[in-house]
Amino acid sequence: MQPDEIKSVLESSIEQAQVEVSSDGSHVSVVIISPAFEGLTPVKKQQLVYSVLQDAIASGAIHAVQMKTYTPAQWAAQNA
Repeated sequence: MQPDEIKSVLESSIEQAQVEVSSDGSHVSVVIISPAFEGLTPVKKQQLVYSVLQDAIASGAIHAVQMKTYTPAQWAAQNA
């Protein structure tokens, strides 16, 4: 799965998501900023992302996902 495809799937499935994707074959790194993460624990944020990518992971198109998830406020604080 190409980075552009992964970005498109995540942005269309997670509310107001801003997504950066880098890929090394089937190993994918993503940074996702979305208000959908408000009030979620880190594990719940990861579960949300994995649920979106489940089909690609199951098919083997994506083997491993490294993710960083932020609310808009967390992202702003991180980059202040």
